[in-house]
Amino acid sequence: MHDKDMLARHAPEWQVHPDWLQPGQPAAQPGRQTFAMPHSQHSARPDSRPGSRADIRPELRACARPDVRSETRPDPRRQRQRMVEELARQGIADAAVLAAMAEVPRHLFVDEALTGRAYDSGTLPIGRGQTISSPFTVAKMTSLLQVEPGMRVLEIGTGSGYQAAVLTRLGCLVESVERLPELHEKATALLHSLGCTGVRTWLADGTLGLPALAPFARIIVTAGGPAVPHPLLEQLDENGIMLIPVGNSKNQRLTRVFRRAGSLYEQDCGPAVFVDLVGSHGW
Repeated sequence: MHDKDMLARHAPEWQVHPDWLQPGQPAAQPGRQTFAMPHSQHSARPDSRPGSRADIRPELRACARPDVRSETRPDPRRQRQRMVEELARQGIADAAVLAAMAEVPRHLFVDEALTGRAYDSGTLPIGRGQTISSPFTVAKMTSLLQVEPGMRVLEIGTGSGYQAAVLTRLGCLVESVERLPELHEKATALLHSLGCTGVRTWLADGTLGLPALAPFARIIVTAGGPAVPHPLLEQLDENGIMLIPVGNSKNQRLTRVFRRAGSLYEQDCGPAVFVDLVGSHGW
């Protein structure tokens, strides 16, 4: 089965029209959810002298005073397509990941004042000293996770909810933990409004994980800690993969942890820049 066919089969039905999602009503999840100045018309008498503004041909007057109301906003669908094309040029080769990011409306996960920059290459602030990762970072981490439809994924650091939305678009079942109430509530409401029924959000200390729901096939941590939290290692399933930035804010390395035959193996996946992982087993 082609990646695109698999994605369509397992992903929630999202429709983009004309510039953001119009999803169906999200299913209920009882018991487990925690928690330009317009132009004014002047009546001044026109000056009919030769060379005056009234003597200028109408089409030239129109050019001299463009109507800002006729300007159109950028099409987010085209912006996403350009973003994905740039990600491919940067080396992201996972077709399923690129297809998912071409569908998820990233501009809805940032503040309204920043929507024009949502598809740029950098990170953006989302409040409380937190950020939404760059498109490249999201694509790289999602590719390194090597997810498959139906996999249970633990995400530490819900943030804006964008990473969780990408994972659910790939058919994953995501349990996402956030420690900051404001971000938790905002992301929860947005994910529900978009019909992301494959993700549940939790307000808790992410460094402790969710032991009652363990084990998880994949664990992704979107903040950098001094070391890999031991509780998260215990919640990683056999043949599972964990991805976490390790180190201080000035020197982090993206680390991939594998569990194979009861043993743990680490792989250095290069430098990283993330906010601090705060909690009992973080900073």
